[in-house]
Amino acid sequence: MKYLKNSTSLNFISEKCTNCILCIDVCPHGVFQLKNKKVGVADKDLCMECGACTLNCKYGAIIVNSGVGCASAIINGMLTGGAPSCDCGGSSSAECC
Repeated sequence: MKYLKNSTSLNFISEKCTNCILCIDVCPHGVFQLKNKKVGVADKDLCMECGACTLNCKYGAIIVNSGVGCASAIINGMLTGGAPSCDCGGSSSAECC
């Protein structure tokens, strides 16, 4: 699911990246990719700003203002009458956001 085009706060600093691929492992929407043994951003517009990448990057290569994407999930849940889901893997929005 793509969110608003060119609106994410995601900032990837390749000079700080050690290519540990942890961001690839923790990102629930496939924002990051490994290409030619280098981590990079596959599609910035897929970012829901959950903050998993920032929390898990020990080298400060990823900065994102978390919460906006989860807020969108909560609003969408209210509009559709369903439970909020930000696809972070937690059983409730409080656990994943």
